[in-house]
Amino acid sequence: MNILEEIFGVAKPIIGMVHLKPLHGSPRFRERAYDLFETALKDAEALKEGGVDGVQVENMGDSPFLKPGEIGHEVVALVASVAREVRRATGLPTGVFVLANGVEESIAAAKACGARWVRANMWAYAYIADEGFVEAAAPRAERLKGIDMSVSVFADVLVKHGSHLITSDIPLATQVSRLEELGADAIIASGERTGAETPLERLQRVKSAASRPVLVGSGITPANVERLLTVADGAIVGTYFKVDGVLANPVDARRVREIMRIVERLR
Repeated sequence: MNILEEIFGVAKPIIGMVHLKPLHGSPRFRERAYDLFETALKDAEALKEGGVDGVQVENMGDSPFLKPGEIGHEVVALVASVAREVRRATGLPTGVFVLANGVEESIAAAKACGARWVRANMWAYAYIADEGFVEAAAPRAERLKGIDMSVSVFADVLVKHGSHLITSDIPLATQVSRLEELGADAIIASGERTGAETPLERLQRVKSAASRPVLVGSGITPANVERLLTVADGAIVGTYFKVDGVLANPVDARRVREIMRIVERLR
């Protein structure tokens, strides 16, 4: 049994995104904490109603993001608090991710709320993004993770929204192997930006190089879900599940069910 089946209890699990509104301290913060919780819980309930296998709570509204070490303690506390309520309300396996690449912060939040996994945009090597030079999270985060091995790491290879020119001399297969060597429990392959389809050729290359499960990290739609999940072991879905497929909108349970009906046929 691989880590995805262990956490979710099904083959080819679909993880729905709970994107938080701007949190305290972020440039676009407007809502009270109570309203943030209510919005997140409504999205989580719509994801459950639509049939997803798990949910991931993420501070997407905090853009432009800070680098690891600059992220406020209040952000970690709010992500943990919301994720705990989401987990209690839905009963679904829950993960967390504190952007940008706040893997240590994510692990701390996960331990506080009982989340089963965290996402890591840059687990090995380094890249350039809006936040500046972003280093590998593994050396410090793996030590923190080691305190409690119940938290898994789902790590991106060639993460979206960043330049990887400084590591372009490292073959993709080597990068995948290095993620696994440094402790990643599953590998994520994505498109070039949020909501962009993950190229099938890239997904196939990642899958052939990986010894651990591979997730599609972006761009799942009814038109491509069967094609991509024939290769991948599961997927993280955010944009398509929103009303009209717009990232900033609430989750639309009907769009969730549309995807999940196809996924059920593949299992």
